[in-house]
Amino acid sequence: MDDAEITIKLTPDEALVLSDWLERVQMTDLSHLVDDPAAWAPLHKLAGTLDKALPGVFAADYAERLDAARRRLRETTGSFDEDQDG
Repeated sequence: MDDAEITIKLTPDEALVLSDWLERVQMTDLSHLVDDPAAWAPLHKLAGTLDKALPGVFAADYAERLDAARRRLRETTGSFDEDQDG
């Protein structure tokens, strides 16, 4: 494997929602979900990068921003459950 870095591009809404989810994963005992200790290193790195890139995670209206981002993403991507039924 070469030493090239991988770049992932996310919209601000995607980044905010992913950041929140990663925070919850890290704060919960989800060892049954993340059963390989090697997976935690990139998860922590990704979460830290998102925290630095998203000043809104520390805003007083964070919950409202997160809800709005979730709503916009659901409107544009639809429901995962609906995708699986069709």
